[in-house]
Amino acid sequence: MTQNPKGEKPQKGQIRNRLGDEVSAYLLQHANNPVDWYPWGAEALNRAKLENRPLLISIGYSACHWCHVMEHESFEDSTTADIMNAHFINIKVDREERPDLDQIYMDAVTRLNEGQGGWPLTVFCTPEGRPFFGGTYYPPEPRHGMPSFTQVLEAMNQAWNHQRSEIDDAAQKILMAMQSPLEASASAPIDISTVTRASHLLMRGADTENGGFGRAPKFPTPPNLEFQLSALDVLPAAEAKSLASHLFLTAKEMARRGLFDHLAGGFHRYCVDSEWTIPHFEKMLYDQGLLLRFYAELIRRGGGRDELAWPIRETVAYLRREMTSPEGGFYASQDADADGVEGAYQVWTPDEIKQVLGDQSEAFCLAYGVNALGNFEGATTHLTDQAREPREAFQQERTKLLEARTQRVAPETDRKRVAAWNGYVISGLVRASEALDDAQILKDAKRAMDFVLDEMINDEGKLHRVFNVGRAAVPAFLDDHAALLEASLDLYRAGAGERFLTTALHFAQEIGDRFYDSAQGLLFYTAKDGEALVHRPQTDPDGATPASAGLAALGLIRLAQLSGLRVIQEQADAVIQSQSQSLVETPHALPTLLRAAALRLRGVSVAVIIGERDDPRTQALADRARRVLLPDDAVVCLAPGEPRPTGVAESWLRDREPEAGQPTAWVCRGTTCSLPATRPEDLQANPFPQ
Repeated sequence: MTQNPKGEKPQKGQIRNRLGDEVSAYLLQHANNPVDWYPWGAEALNRAKLENRPLLISIGYSACHWCHVMEHESFEDSTTADIMNAHFINIKVDREERPDLDQIYMDAVTRLNEGQGGWPLTVFCTPEGRPFFGGTYYPPEPRHGMPSFTQVLEAMNQAWNHQRSEIDDAAQKILMAMQSPLEASASAPIDISTVTRASHLLMRGADTENGGFGRAPKFPTPPNLEFQLSALDVLPAAEAKSLASHLFLTAKEMARRGLFDHLAGGFHRYCVDSEWTIPHFEKMLYDQGLLLRFYAELIRRGGGRDELAWPIRETVAYLRREMTSPEGGFYASQDADADGVEGAYQVWTPDEIKQVLGDQSEAFCLAYGVNALGNFEGATTHLTDQAREPREAFQQERTKLLEARTQRVAPETDRKRVAAWNGYVISGLVRASEALDDAQILKDAKRAMDFVLDEMINDEGKLHRVFNVGRAAVPAFLDDHAALLEASLDLYRAGAGERFLTTALHFAQEIGDRFYDSAQGLLFYTAKDGEALVHRPQTDPDGATPASAGLAALGLIRLAQLSGLRVIQEQADAVIQSQSQSLVETPHALPTLLRAAALRLRGVSVAVIIGERDDPRTQALADRARRVLLPDDAVVCLAPGEPRPTGVAESWLRDREPEAGQPTAWVCRGTTCSLPATRPEDLQANPFPQ
């Protein structure tokens, strides 16, 4: 690699790939390509303007299988790289590091391709960053009606040189369509019927045989699962029972079949079939955290503990063993490929099982579906639990196979820490600790949050999105703040310390000051003091992760009602109102925001426990309150005469005196409180029926 002074144009035959100093694992994967790559930034944009050359923006992430394929086929090919270098300013973007850019350019590509998008994302833009053409993966040769990547490159170069006015017109139209503001919503009434209708609409896509929603490829989509859990509280009894059965079936099938890694623990990203048999083998941190929440809440609601506790425990063990950084926080993902082959790390043949298990192999192969035909490529088998025996069965065999598997070439781990994803896991761990009554899991959550607070917030109090190779980078986005707001509230609810309530107030203020537009009542994905892009994107949609505006509204409502801070409540109300028409017309498309609207209708319950902290009776009351209240409710535990914590409204604590000197609890909502209780069993799950 030839080194040139910054800004100096390379001479013919010289390539200066600029990715070697980046913190992103995905960008570093491309650091030795013969492509003249830039990271996103002023240097690339200025050169494009100076030389009047279009941008070629390639967006992906480190665990993306087809991103690796396109790199090997095209970006490592010197002939293809020569074309790219001759005609374009080439920019490589990690979508996990820069979700704002990904959202802008994915929006453009889906508009250009009738709703189709994905990764790798390939976008051609003017030097200012305005998109005019794009797609996803392009093969090295024409295939299945797709042009080759070199054909696309040559066509874009020809168009840039000979059809510039058409390109400028196309770019202007695309940008105008992307920048069209949300229409002001009429005052559409949102009530409980909106929630029930959304649940009904989602259930139209329910797979009643295999669990989950939709057909192949099948994603767990935790935002839909969490919404359906909340709908259980408002549906008629018969419907709630049917829905609960479906959610339990979903949890059981996801864990027993191929979405779950039966040796190491943890969930893969999705399955390519509707029966949850063969996954796309990458593991994403966000799935672990969000699914921990789902399984924990099913247990809290009385689901089958024998079927639900072991996926939690094995996922927590996986996070500790493989995804926890020695310096703190949780890694982002693990690749689908190992040594360039998808699934090579995870699959088995009967002979490989026999080499490890000997005489025990036949029974294990029968229980986990391993046979000579296999269920994956090359007559290999990805393990699925066919026997459905108690999890203790074959524990020793699974341990031996895991030990043997670690001798293989392992998939790459993306060691960056993403603030939002750590927030999801912290929240999931807190709820798992309560569901399993495991204090060590709560310690894991606290340690991860302490890392985020210590290493990912600068001296001015500004959060960063990522931390890698010893440094924080990239100003954080709305989802980062929203996820950590909720994680802070969950930690406080679990009794982890009043300092986390102070943390929640900080993240709420950041959301209000930097992401909220009071004139429109909207939350934007990027901060108002952030980098100026061709378009300021609004919230990301619900999908594999919660929509950031919905999650922020949910956290703001929880904090507003606990703290009594009216300004926070007004912001959350405005966000809900700004999309009220959409919530009424297509409620199932906005599950996270609808959860926030439903919580606003219901109100947050606050359990207040007054008693000495080291008194076991105080702890018993607090534990009972956390079990019977919903996860979005609050638990405030104080010693007699202790000062009111900042962030707890005075109204919750007014006239609270222990009964006969005993630790005493009240459950309050709005201006109504239950009778004082000194026995845990007297705390009811719902003292305020609808």
